[in-house]
Amino acid sequence: MKAMDTTYDLAVIGSGGGAFAAAIRATNLGKRVAMIERGTIGGTCVNTGCVPSKALLAAAAARHVALDAARFPGLTATAGRVDMAALIAGKDELIGTLRSKKYLDLAADYGWDLHRGDAAFYGAAESPRLKITSADGSSWTVHADQYLIATGAAPWVPRVDGLEDIGYLTSTTAMELGRVPESLLVIGGGSVALEQAQLFARLGSTVTMLVRSRLASGEEPEASQALQEVLADEGIRVIRRAVPTAVHRDAVSGEVVVTTTIGGDSQILRAAELLVATGRRPVTATLGLEAVGVKVGDHGEVVVDDHLRTTNPQIWAAGDVTGHPQFVYVAAAHGTLAVNNALMDANRRIDYRHVPRVIFTSPSLAAVGMTDKQAREAGIRCDCRVMALEHVPRAIVERDTRGLIKMVTDADTGRILGITAVAQHAGDIAAAGVYMLEAGMTVDQVANLWSPYLTMAEGLKLTAQSFTADVARLSCCAG
Repeated sequence: MKAMDTTYDLAVIGSGGGAFAAAIRATNLGKRVAMIERGTIGGTCVNTGCVPSKALLAAAAARHVALDAARFPGLTATAGRVDMAALIAGKDELIGTLRSKKYLDLAADYGWDLHRGDAAFYGAAESPRLKITSADGSSWTVHADQYLIATGAAPWVPRVDGLEDIGYLTSTTAMELGRVPESLLVIGGGSVALEQAQLFARLGSTVTMLVRSRLASGEEPEASQALQEVLADEGIRVIRRAVPTAVHRDAVSGEVVVTTTIGGDSQILRAAELLVATGRRPVTATLGLEAVGVKVGDHGEVVVDDHLRTTNPQIWAAGDVTGHPQFVYVAAAHGTLAVNNALMDANRRIDYRHVPRVIFTSPSLAAVGMTDKQAREAGIRCDCRVMALEHVPRAIVERDTRGLIKMVTDADTGRILGITAVAQHAGDIAAAGVYMLEAGMTVDQVANLWSPYLTMAEGLKLTAQSFTADVARLSCCAG
């Protein structure tokens, strides 16, 4: 094993959003930086997460628009079978372009050292080192004053009898299929399960979802119900209180056969393919963390304090590997903050109160701040309003009023505590909500703000007005 001549100020394990944000910040500070990556540069978001899934969702939405054109009088349209291989090839080309422009080219421009191989800590906790082992078996040592773990997370699969033997799909492998499966069973009810279920249904699959509790169980129950109605409208069957107990593949038909307990009764479900979308777990198993005194939690997450420092004062962590909210913008904020704390003694913390959450179904579900339940559990006397999109002019003219906006407020002060929307481009509503919550705005303030007519964000003003008025009795653009 050879040793590198260079001692770095910072060594970053991983190459995703958090890793790149950290490396860019450290390089801009004039520090010597090493980045270690064992797989494809760019991490989850650009390679197997945000970018490919949203690219395919956009394609599926375009096909759905054609099939749904009849909702507009005078329009007819058709959509043929999907050339999945061509669709995947286009997705891969897009990923390749973004990976080059936003990751490989940036790394070269900034000039930090990129090490290709598996990284594992060794040595004493007081003086940790990294052993890097490349694919050809050669290895070398990297030493740094500070280290950042940014290895992300990977799909997690529950233990179900026979599951490992049948060739199930994950969110990663599902986006590599060369054909659209005739039918698809989806285990899970969270963001990935919802997006993938609608994606394949709109591409032509018959989709059934097996959900342990309810869809998007961490969000408002009204939003969950609205999404279930949307999916039902598009032919997606959602089975709640479903717990798969055994899986096998039919030797004759090739179908996946899932034995499932549903509300206490056992049922058999069959489909061409099975997608397991039950969440993601941090990637830490091979890092040798115990050797250098870095504590991990029950799910393998790196335990960090409010400053993102681990239990070893020279080692920090950022992004999904910490078990904190799994959004790339959180990872990027983590990366920058960890570098500021590690190399500049900035002593900064992340405030997660107003982190926006988006599920990119269509209509999408987006939220920011507290839910009704969270506010009550915090001991706040809250007041809430739920407004159907049938009162939002933008939804009316688009002839798609599926969805709602819910606003949670402090009943004593009128301050807005949380906003949830199920609507087209609901993420933009949540973004506006971030600014409202950060500013500490009240319902009365939002009800009397300017809002452009025929935008979905106008729904925020209308929801605020619904606290004191019957919005069904307002004329269009009534101030």
